[in-house]
Amino acid sequence: MTRVAVRLLIVEDDDRVRASMRLALEDEGYAVSEAPGAEDAIASLARHGAPDVMIVDLMLGGMDGFSCIRHVRQSSDVPIIVVSARVDTHDVVAALEAGADDYVTKPFQIKEITARLRALRRRATAVGGPGGPREIVLDSDPDRPLVLSIAAGTVRRGDRPLHLTLTEFRLLCELATEPGRVLSRQALLTRVWDRGFFGDERIVDVHVRRLRTKIERDPSDPRIVTTVRGLGYRLDVA
Repeated sequence: MTRVAVRLLIVEDDDRVRASMRLALEDEGYAVSEAPGAEDAIASLARHGAPDVMIVDLMLGGMDGFSCIRHVRQSSDVPIIVVSARVDTHDVVAALEAGADDYVTKPFQIKEITARLRALRRRATAVGGPGGPREIVLDSDPDRPLVLSIAAGTVRRGDRPLHLTLTEFRLLCELATEPGRVLSRQALLTRVWDRGFFGDERIVDVHVRRLRTKIERDPSDPRIVTTVRGLGYRLDVA
């Protein structure tokens, strides 16, 4: 059986960096397309549909990477990895809040990118994998119940499907499969991002905030994904 290559779109305005990334990732078996700017990336998605993963630089000419990610998120849940020389905490958090799934700082080794890509693919496989409860009611509101279907890879509020990114969905699944138990940020980093002790806990906090805006009745007063100060996060079935 022929294995279908994972399709990547690299959005990078430095021709040399973009070309070297393409060659290295093609050597790893990925099918790579290039976009020298955000506008080109958006046009590519409109013509060809979303790839399996996007790799986006933040410092682009014209529309910057933040705006590119926000634009893509209006219509697509494609996993997005940011690759940037900007390491300031504000920039990292802003990229994640815009909708990025992960953040890699320049300079980097290509093996770091491929490790993140493999982690994303494992996340996608785990989401659709067998085992565990098929449906979990997270909020039993009689008019608009919130239902997570792990097997189907969906979340819906009443009859309305909620559009979660792969990372948001995986984060919710990890919390929902152990309701009432506090999971530390490091535990979530290991389970969702495949990163252990040296992972950046800001990634967890930002994705929890984004998840709450989609599933909570009042994100400013969360009742489903709650914070246990000093320990981590817990899922409470309402």
